[in-house]
Amino acid sequence: MDAPSAVSKSDQNRALALSTIAFTVCFAVWTIFSIIGIAIQEELQLSESQLGILIATPILTGSLTRLILGVWTERYGGRLVFSIQMLLTAIATCLLAVASTYPMYLLAALFIGLAGGSFIIGVTYVSSWFEAERQGTALGIFGAGNVGAAVTKFLAPFILVAFGWHAVAYVWAGALALMAVIFYLFAKDEPQLVARRAAGTKPISLTEQFEPLEDIRVWRFSLYYFFVFGGFVALALWMPHYLIDVYKVDLKTAGMCAAAFSLSASLFRAYGGHLSDRYGARSVMYWTFGFSLFLLFMLSYPPTQYIIQTKNGPLTFSTEMGLWPFVVTLFILGFFMSLGKAAVFKHIPVYYPHHVGSVGGLVGMIGGLGGFILPIIFGMALDLTGIYTSCFAILFAIVVFSLIWMHLAIQAEDHHSAHETEFRTETDSERVSTAVTEQKAQELLNKGESTMKETVLKEWHPDDEEFWETKGRAIARRNLWISIPALLLAFAVWMVWSVVVAKLPAIGFNFTSSQLFWLAALPGLSGATLRIFYSFMVPIFGGRLWTTLSTASLLLPAIGMGYAVQNPDTPFLIFLILALLCGFGGGNFASSMANIAFFFPDKEKGNALALNAGLGNLGVSLMQFLVPIVITISVFGVLGGEPQSTSEGTKVWMQNAGFIWVPMIILSTIAAWVGMNDIADARSSFSDQAIIFKRKHNWLMCILYTGTFGSFIGYSAGFPLLAKLEFPDVNTLHLVFLGPFVGALSRAGSGWLADKYGGARVTFWTFALMIVATLGVIYFLNNNEMSGAFWGFFGCFIALFFLTGIGNASTFQMIPVIMGKEIPRLMPQLKGEDLNKQVDRESAAIIAFTSAIAAYGAFFIPKAYGTSINMTGGPMAALWAFLIFYVICLFLTWHFYSSRRGMLYEIEHNKNKG
Repeated sequence: MDAPSAVSKSDQNRALALSTIAFTVCFAVWTIFSIIGIAIQEELQLSESQLGILIATPILTGSLTRLILGVWTERYGGRLVFSIQMLLTAIATCLLAVASTYPMYLLAALFIGLAGGSFIIGVTYVSSWFEAERQGTALGIFGAGNVGAAVTKFLAPFILVAFGWHAVAYVWAGALALMAVIFYLFAKDEPQLVARRAAGTKPISLTEQFEPLEDIRVWRFSLYYFFVFGGFVALALWMPHYLIDVYKVDLKTAGMCAAAFSLSASLFRAYGGHLSDRYGARSVMYWTFGFSLFLLFMLSYPPTQYIIQTKNGPLTFSTEMGLWPFVVTLFILGFFMSLGKAAVFKHIPVYYPHHVGSVGGLVGMIGGLGGFILPIIFGMALDLTGIYTSCFAILFAIVVFSLIWMHLAIQAEDHHSAHETEFRTETDSERVSTAVTEQKAQELLNKGESTMKETVLKEWHPDDEEFWETKGRAIARRNLWISIPALLLAFAVWMVWSVVVAKLPAIGFNFTSSQLFWLAALPGLSGATLRIFYSFMVPIFGGRLWTTLSTASLLLPAIGMGYAVQNPDTPFLIFLILALLCGFGGGNFASSMANIAFFFPDKEKGNALALNAGLGNLGVSLMQFLVPIVITISVFGVLGGEPQSTSEGTKVWMQNAGFIWVPMIILSTIAAWVGMNDIADARSSFSDQAIIFKRKHNWLMCILYTGTFGSFIGYSAGFPLLAKLEFPDVNTLHLVFLGPFVGALSRAGSGWLADKYGGARVTFWTFALMIVATLGVIYFLNNNEMSGAFWGFFGCFIALFFLTGIGNASTFQMIPVIMGKEIPRLMPQLKGEDLNKQVDRESAAIIAFTSAIAAYGAFFIPKAYGTSINMTGGPMAALWAFLIFYVICLFLTWHFYSSRRGMLYEIEHNKNKG
């Protein structure tokens, strides 16, 4: 992305100066809540949790928008995107001053977060004006706009004290709006954009822009930036509160001391860019991590009192860092973090010169998310340990991991490059251009951090008998057996609220039945929605990388729940957010099934998918069996927190419902990264997969799979609470796990049934029997006072779970068969291997997409129970609606697939004859 030689230095300086000033103003607005948040808390009498959410909201949106803003800047130009972004943020800042309720403040904070997205706009814009040899220095100068955080901490307290916090909002909004106008009038379009418009060429597609994101190097850079930038933002937000609590200073003093850190962590970024150009970004990162380890160790050491026994008696002394040594140490830490920020972004335009927006957007987004996640973790650590310096200990651990990964990656690169005779390693005696050296490394090493083990399968032909027997089967099975526990954990986290909500009232949470049903239903809503996106991720990113990331994401809701349930004063809003985050587990199913579908031949797909889904579904029953047990014992000792007292007078550790999954998630994440593979032929763009939206049978199978899996997951989410409400005298929590357990096992064990007799016939009889079982549930609920009513109700529900498992396997078995017949008719030009690939691609996409639509059952079924109870006093209306839906599914299966005129009739009956 080198600037054209025709670009003058005056144009370069203009672009750099305007961008840096604009970014400084944006950053000042982005961190405005670090000062005015305290005044807002006093005005609205907010709890610490509510204040934390308010402060973190703009950090979150500012991080998440970076990726798309980077892409838009590449497509539409920095001048336009930067100006619009600043105007929208200025409007949001003005709205903040006129807000009167907490939800209104949150809404304004949401849009103020756009200010944080300005970083990637400026990076993309500035890098396009400078040649590679000067990009480090230029981006370092631009990045010094982080000093906007110091501006806020220096000036805002004085304006706040003199005129009130509303004046701060108005002044900051006016400055940002003025800067937007100045930037639009005086900035110029990038040389590349002008050239592209003159030539009339279209910008590169989104698929091409996102292509480099599959490179593990990008994610390694993201981790570095998570510390150097995310840690900086987190400390900038955390320090005023820390200084007031630990050193008992007033707000103005705390703001000045925290500003000193923000100043050093911002201004010296320009120097970091210069050092990266001269000595190499790799060397600067070693300096950053090395010194940060030492400084963070000093900062994380808590005040300690020592008692030493001597011959003259005990010798007592204590260690504690005073205010000014603390401020100086923090200033030095900020200096090295600023060098690291520049070094990270030195790499991006060199390694990815045509993808600065997308790659830089992702790296910036992960770094920004650090500014959102870390303060929350800091607060949790403080609540758990009571040690204020725990925040620095957390950063210390991140640096240790980052340094080890960086060093091992560099060793792998050096080992690989030793065999390349034309490559020369940069040494102190060899002052070659860093940019040139890194470009050579990129060309020669391709993926320097990859291990010697091949993780991408360039040739994959599972339907070839010889290939399958000699090589394919072992690889496919290894990926399947790593996928299953990851999916099992995903289901466990997804549905954990189904058990937790039934126990919340007993430990002091005064939530209504409607609120409890909402908590049980929301994971289904978010999980189903995420599945729509997850459906297309495996062909874009690769199964190995996506399984690793999606499994690791489960840590957020698991840890968050563990802390939230310990305090009955935790706001309902926090529980709603955590319930939505549990949807990460629901989304994993779509990508997992699409991934496994690529590995197996057609003759074994039904059984493989049934095993993956069925044993993965066991996560629901495992959770419903394990959680009632682990909450009764102190599994994690003092690290797990104090127990809660129930209304019956017993002690429970409700936090274990979340914490119990954390070590297993970590192990599964590592296993996915180390042991799984990507299939090169499985890669395809979203546009390639989007063809399924034109397929009629995609939508028909969405309906049928909603009838089977939607019922399974919806009943799993709502069954515990429904049973407890309808039969309050029965201890149901120790029995409800049997439903999902039976459903999961029947799915895992019935794949052969559809393979042998045909998926359409099995699905037809499944729906017929589900209608009978639903009538049984209705009968026993209508007569719930008679003897044995509960066991009749329970038995009918177990039958429903069993049938949904069989139907889950049979509907998925139908999809590849349907597409195997449809694709030759719809695309007659495809022959041989091309035809097989298209069938596999569309089958995998439909399997994933139908699972996404069906997962909405996890939301609608519990919500239907709650709505029915509120409107009619009981769940009967919801159950009659479910029964009518099963009748519709029965008719569709018969009409389109299993009748004599149905698509699959001849295939299934010929198979049976054979």
